[in-house]
Amino acid sequence: MDNAVKKPAKQKPVKPVKNESPKAAKASSPKRKKAVSLDKKKARAGWIFVMPFVIGLAVLYIPILFNSILLSFQEYVGSKVSFVGFENYQEALLEDTDFIQLLTTGLTDIVLNIPAIVFLSLFLAILLNQKMVGRAAFRAILFVPVILSTGLIDQMMTATGASSQAGGTEGQIDQGLQDESVTDQLISAADITRLFSNMKIGTELVTYITTLVNDIYNIVNDAGVQLLIFLAGLQSISPAIYESCSIDGATTWETFWKVTFPMISPMILVNAIYTVIDSFTKADNSVMSYIQTYYNTKSATVATAMAWIYFLIVVAIVAAVAALIKTFVFYQRRD
Repeated sequence: MDNAVKKPAKQKPVKPVKNESPKAAKASSPKRKKAVSLDKKKARAGWIFVMPFVIGLAVLYIPILFNSILLSFQEYVGSKVSFVGFENYQEALLEDTDFIQLLTTGLTDIVLNIPAIVFLSLFLAILLNQKMVGRAAFRAILFVPVILSTGLIDQMMTATGASSQAGGTEGQIDQGLQDESVTDQLISAADITRLFSNMKIGTELVTYITTLVNDIYNIVNDAGVQLLIFLAGLQSISPAIYESCSIDGATTWETFWKVTFPMISPMILVNAIYTVIDSFTKADNSVMSYIQTYYNTKSATVATAMAWIYFLIVVAIVAAVAALIKTFVFYQRRD
């Protein structure tokens, strides 16, 4: 019976496995690395990019700021240092009339110039974004003042201006030339009044327009960086949006207010904040020059208090401008 077929052995029934707990299942399954999202990768790359600035801020600038704040509450009498509280701030705000006058005049000029610089740069950016002959040359020409107002050239011009004001006779000659230049302005308040004689426009607006037109050189010089930022924002708008507006029959005016202005509104916020900070920290700023002179000639502690007063005013204006412009800023979602 060797050739007889062997019957297969009976297999034991397999007992059903009870449901394992989730913790046991996780323990038994191999560990999987969590995939890092693209946003987290970009965030990490951003932190790596700004890490040198963060380290420099923590190691260098924060100790200097702390010492500056401490100095504004102190007074040096010989080699002794005494804590005087807010006396330095009271002297700067209540006793020094020149500082208050310069501060008021500077703030008024900057508040009036900020809208002019931002909207002029936006207007020029819209013009230079159009297709025309010599567009690249016009862009370069309008950006040249930014290059001339920085670095060695700016130092040479500042030194030349300082040397021209040295000496009593030369100072009187310069003052006479400045007085003559007032009569040679582009326009006067009387010209604007005659132009708008049939319109009900107040004298404050006439004075504001006159000041802007006569200061057009400085306004154009200060609008170079803002112009480039607006150009970058305009070129980021998809041409398909304008094509769809044209197909729907929208006019150029409607396209600007319904498409261009909302899409460019984040750049308006950036340029407004940049203009405020740039205006307050320029080398020819009268308030900063006065604080520097006061620090070198009179009292370092009072000058430090003036600097912190000026800084707090700048922060308040930046916060007010940002809060005002954020009410109409439109951010395009790219989902």
